[in-house]
Amino acid sequence: MIHHQVIVVGGGLAGLRAALEAAPQVDTAVLSLVHPVRSHSGAAQGGINAALANMEACKDDNPEKHAFDTIKGSDFLADQDAVEIMTREGPACIIELEHWGVPFSRTPQGKIAQRPFGGAGYPRTCYAADKTGLYILHTMYEQVVKQGVRVYDEWAILSLIRDGDTCCGVVAMHLPTGQIEAFQAEAVIFATGGAGRIYSNSTNSHICTGDGMSIAYHAGVPLKDMEFIQFHPTALLRTNILITEGARGEGGYLVNRLGERFMEKYAPKAMELAPRDIVSRSIQTEINEGRGFEDGCVHLDLRHLGREKILERLPGIRAIAMDFAGVDPIEKPIPIHPGQHYTMGGIDCNYRGETGLKGFYAAGECACVSVHGANRLGGNSLLETVVFGKLSGARAAEFVRGKASSQGNANAVEQALARVVAETEKLRSADGKEDPASLRLEMQKTMADKVGIFRTKQELAEGLAAIQALQKRYREIRLNGRQKRFNLDLLRNWELKGMLDLSEAVVAGALAREESRGSHSRTDFPKRDDVNWLKHTLAFHTPEGARLEYKPVTITRFQPEERKY
Repeated sequence: MIHHQVIVVGGGLAGLRAALEAAPQVDTAVLSLVHPVRSHSGAAQGGINAALANMEACKDDNPEKHAFDTIKGSDFLADQDAVEIMTREGPACIIELEHWGVPFSRTPQGKIAQRPFGGAGYPRTCYAADKTGLYILHTMYEQVVKQGVRVYDEWAILSLIRDGDTCCGVVAMHLPTGQIEAFQAEAVIFATGGAGRIYSNSTNSHICTGDGMSIAYHAGVPLKDMEFIQFHPTALLRTNILITEGARGEGGYLVNRLGERFMEKYAPKAMELAPRDIVSRSIQTEINEGRGFEDGCVHLDLRHLGREKILERLPGIRAIAMDFAGVDPIEKPIPIHPGQHYTMGGIDCNYRGETGLKGFYAAGECACVSVHGANRLGGNSLLETVVFGKLSGARAAEFVRGKASSQGNANAVEQALARVVAETEKLRSADGKEDPASLRLEMQKTMADKVGIFRTKQELAEGLAAIQALQKRYREIRLNGRQKRFNLDLLRNWELKGMLDLSEAVVAGALAREESRGSHSRTDFPKRDDVNWLKHTLAFHTPEGARLEYKPVTITRFQPEERKY
């Protein structure tokens, strides 16, 4: 049995930042499914927001204006106190990253360069070419090594350990050996990323299965606002690889098959830099109404930017387009369509990462603070990871310093370990009639077809029935892999149960919410309804399925108004 005072689950930006904050104060370790520098944070391309006011075009920018843009972008579902904290802390966090060594792109004067992003009143997105997340991730991992934080990589989290109303550790499986081990801790921080892989058309890595969300959900912690799923406007045709918003921030055009810059019809002021929900709906409308290209896409045209600018600021996008679409954006437009990209909902927590379970915290995409509300602005996700990773790490360390050791929870730990071992052995020997790979594909197709950009009561009801049928069929699955070492068959199908339960929470919340707000667009309820639906959805796991409750949105300074761009 392994013991650390604080255990951070997840080796991406939120997890590493939490560990860096906690480690100087208390014994801290990181558990990660992959080596930290392979975390999905490294796929973030375009940049990280902060009101630095480094460019001539944003010299009047400040955190208050950043907060308003974020809250308006969220369609007023974000908790405004949390947004104000994030935008206020943002500039200092960027300077800290710079001092750690992140190689940000620079202005001619040597300041951190900033580019325009959707829904922002100023160019406030700090960037490092088009590989911002990757550079921050590697820099932060260097700091983890420097501080001597213990990292357990290739460990898959399987369960939380509860002792009454307190979290006292986790149970995890070491993939190279198949060993299942209990990790005792006085505090646990989940920073496990999003749930994009419940959809077939996702930009997310294959590890983005929502495992942390589902484990917390099964442990009795509610999930908040799961119906709000972000579809990125520009995913590469067929492969769904992300094409950064930075491409439009640098001046790229969206063009239909008639040669029109069609965003003029939908957001005449912001054009291609409207918030993501609006741009995605606009692109999908063009495709649905026959103005897309024959293969179901529109074009992202960068040719007018010129070779030099593309090579300097978008080299990664050029490589992706050439390698995966056979298109050099210097010479030809890139074929794109919307793809699932981000989970706005997640584990219900406050800005310190605190949940309703003592000693259990969450940060990053797996968490819902909520600073994104119904629609996240591009560039705010990386900011969320460093701000709330830092705050959750600080709060967990403070909690640990005032608490006795969890070594007294030995009975709860042993019981949790025995239960998980028994459940995994039962799964390892499963010999039913259902092929779990087929169930996963059916789940992903159902979510993409029935719970997509545009939603109706009929389609959502059909989607909910289909997911519930898959949950029942899951009980009859069979496993082909029986081995201990690197049994990914076992892991994938342990994850599948949680993915089905998360899918149910998404669909149930979407079916109940009879309005259109941000990324949740109901064609049968096309208007936002603040009287009845200016509230957060809470989903609780029960044997009968997702049980929904609601709680109010925190409004401080900015009263809801109609969004216009």
